[in-house]
Amino acid sequence: MEKTMYYSDYLGLDKILNSQHPESDREGNQKAHDEMLFIIIHQAYELWFKQLLYEVDSVAAVMNRPSLNDNSPELQTIVHRLQRVVTILKVLVHQIDIMETMTPMDFLDFRDMLRPASGFQSWQFKVLEAKLGLKYENRHGQDYYTSHLRNYHVAIIKAAEEEKPLLTLINAWLERMPFFEEKLWASYHAVYVQSLAEAEKENAGYFEEVFINRSANDTRQLSPKACRNALFIMAYRGYPMLELPFQLLNTLLEIDEQLGTWRYRHMNMVQRMIGTRIGTGGSSGAGYLKAAMDKHSIFKEIAQLTSFLLERKNLPVLPQEVKNQLGFTN
Repeated sequence: MEKTMYYSDYLGLDKILNSQHPESDREGNQKAHDEMLFIIIHQAYELWFKQLLYEVDSVAAVMNRPSLNDNSPELQTIVHRLQRVVTILKVLVHQIDIMETMTPMDFLDFRDMLRPASGFQSWQFKVLEAKLGLKYENRHGQDYYTSHLRNYHVAIIKAAEEEKPLLTLINAWLERMPFFEEKLWASYHAVYVQSLAEAEKENAGYFEEVFINRSANDTRQLSPKACRNALFIMAYRGYPMLELPFQLLNTLLEIDEQLGTWRYRHMNMVQRMIGTRIGTGGSSGAGYLKAAMDKHSIFKEIAQLTSFLLERKNLPVLPQEVKNQLGFTN
């Protein structure tokens, strides 16, 4: 006989709906009405972080295979799941609208009861940043970013930092792109340098640094070859074979944009709520969030490539055999 499945059992609602335990409900404390909202909002964030990690892990698993078949549904699956990541991040931004229905005085009713707990201690979000490609050495606040976490959560973060992040997998995927050979690169390079206005001549040296010769102390995660191929995708994205690769690169930029928007909204909300106070977890509050927003751009190396795009009228014409490869076959 088949087991009867109930909606509440399938979703584990008994556990979820009984997982809110406001500190202000404890005996001897004054009831703070908005603490329930605060708890539920942050629980919802953590559920969405779990889903984001689930999607990013699934994408990394596909890209970590010995070879990614671009002529199969695999690349479409990657783009689709990363676009879902973008949509979820937009939801995280909009949840701040709900949080901002709480006034600073409403927050002060229970804020001191939280110490030293803080959203800064979200280990899932730190794992997500690491899996996307934020390196430890590029983090703001290295001295305390795991200082108030349990040891096993720190271990999970450190393990994530040892994995190949999405940005590294993207680099390997870009490096093996077959179309943009040295002859095509030489043509693009020549036209680019020729098209520079006198005031932009200093960009020529930067161009060499990004796409050709790296200095010994360079810390970029995208290799010169990967950068050349990414630029080719951006410049010639109108060809059918490059449509999905362009969508992939563009989706990565959208992820960075939404993470930046979330940090910006979060920073403004914190300034509104607590002003210049120190965060409950010991961070500098809004100051930390601003510094992280400025520094924690994960896919900025891809974004910077747009500096080197040519106008369509100046793009070198591709050889017919390359056009054939990039178009639909008859």
